[in-house]
Amino acid sequence: MSDRRLWSYKEIAAHIRVQPDTVRSYRKHGLLPPPDHVEGGKPYWYADTVRAWVASRPGNRNRRDD
Repeated sequence: MSDRRLWSYKEIAAHIRVQPDTVRSYRKHGLLPPPDHVEGGKPYWYADTVRAWVASRPGNRNRRDD
């Protein structure tokens, strides 16, 4: 079953427990997938798109075990 709810920066931020400005920065730096929908100039992503992106991200926020 697919989740076709559209998420804004705010919902993505809540899902990954960061501030919305952090998610905006991810997009600016090409770390976020392209939006699934744009309305009034605002980007939105399907919840499934966000979940797939989160699953493919490196763990532990790029911390290294030295």
